[in-house]
Amino acid sequence: MKWQRTAFRIVSILLAFSPCVVATALAQPTSDPRVTDLVLAGKLRVGLFVPQYGKGPDGLKTTVTVEAARAYAARIGVPLVVVEHSTPPEAIACLKAGSCDLLFLPLDGRAAQIGDFSNPIFQFDYTLMVPPSSSIAKVADADRRGVRIAAVRNHASTNELMRQVKQAEFVYAETPEQTFTLMRDGKADVMASTRFVLLDFSAKLAGARVLADRYGANINRMVVPKGKADWLAYVNDFVEEAKASGAVQQFIERGGTPGVTVAPPGNSD
Repeated sequence: MKWQRTAFRIVSILLAFSPCVVATALAQPTSDPRVTDLVLAGKLRVGLFVPQYGKGPDGLKTTVTVEAARAYAARIGVPLVVVEHSTPPEAIACLKAGSCDLLFLPLDGRAAQIGDFSNPIFQFDYTLMVPPSSSIAKVADADRRGVRIAAVRNHASTNELMRQVKQAEFVYAETPEQTFTLMRDGKADVMASTRFVLLDFSAKLAGARVLADRYGANINRMVVPKGKADWLAYVNDFVEEAKASGAVQQFIERGGTPGVTVAPPGNSD
């Protein structure tokens, strides 16, 4: 269509100035009326926070989240623009301000007032990592007076653990890297996070152990701005088709994200 060609010429100029464009193999833009406004905009802006994305020597490093975002943008037929943030609250603020079109989050109160949540797409455990000298063998062992738990402030994994811990003390930081530093430098006795984050950090501290058990799970969903019923319906179609076809498993494998599994069909937790 003429309007589509014109829109994409304009957007290609604008995107040339964006450092966060992720190369996506584009099909023709979809004619589905539910996402016509995204086609007209000519891009999909996905707000991601560490560790949903990473940086390698050649730029953006892929993860399961980046792979899922890339596939969703390709389904619409527009380029993916990753809007990078350091923390979940920053990404949520991006959606609230209208500067992002989509997030990946578990269903909790942090974005409930400003976003609508899709069916689950993938999930991963919350657990703990301990330094080599630690006697802590399971999550329950960490809930003792005098134990300091390094955790990311206002992260879903932290919020879940806070509901369960009765005696241990939390030591907060703003990013996973900072929480790891707290434990490595002896300012905390354990680190709480997602299993795939902890497996990555465990390779940076000889003898560190990621516990086998868990204290909960992050059941990730795709989040659209509140009231965008058409976008939500389109996202849910993508999620269910991707789970059923094996595409989500491919996102996990291509993203190189250990400890992540495909969410069950439908909308159950």
